[in-house]
Amino acid sequence: MNDYSTNKKYIIIENDGSIKNKVLRNTYLLLSISLIPTVLGAAIGIFSGIHNTLLAGNGISSLLFFIGTIFLMFQIEKNKNNSYGVILLLTFTFFMGLMLSRLLGIILGMHNGSQLVMTAFGSTSIIFGTMSILSNKIKSDLSNLHKFLFSGLLVLFIISLFNIFLKMSSIMITTSIMSTIIFSGFILVDLKRIIENGEDNYISATLTLYLDIYNLFSNLLILIGFMNNRED
Repeated sequence: MNDYSTNKKYIIIENDGSIKNKVLRNTYLLLSISLIPTVLGAAIGIFSGIHNTLLAGNGISSLLFFIGTIFLMFQIEKNKNNSYGVILLLTFTFFMGLMLSRLLGIILGMHNGSQLVMTAFGSTSIIFGTMSILSNKIKSDLSNLHKFLFSGLLVLFIISLFNIFLKMSSIMITTSIMSTIIFSGFILVDLKRIIENGEDNYISATLTLYLDIYNLFSNLLILIGFMNNRED
């Protein structure tokens, strides 16, 4: 009887581990695939000139970004349990790449723009790899860290709203530095949640991690571009 109970418990733990590994594996796979439409969207935005026309105005760009992001994210969560959710996610990442083309166009317009973009991409990859390793090594609960990061994100959002009117470069750089730290922390927390089976849907998990990486990369681009301008 005891052997049966022990074996049953072992089977449950083993199955639970296989589910976690499957979600994490599918998340990494879909996350890698999502980079393709992102790059495609950014390339279309730059080579078509949209980044200098439709996306050039801050008001229009912000409005498009807000409406498009909220709508697609809502639809992805609504369809996260069917294959349509994957299509919506890839559409979302294409849209995000298109919106990123404005910033990329500015950076690529610098004399060493390609090198700066690759530096930001490499830095993002290193940070993601580091957080991935830490998420497997850290055993403690990170729920308090998540609350702290979310509070910091709200503060940054409010400051950024004010800076739309103030247009102070010092505030922009400060918020970019803080955003880089915060979204690096979010990558750690979100990966830890997936590993600990806190997220059992790989589409939702991919969306969360994608947004973390996207925001991390964007803010690194801003910081690297700013430092490059100062050196010039």
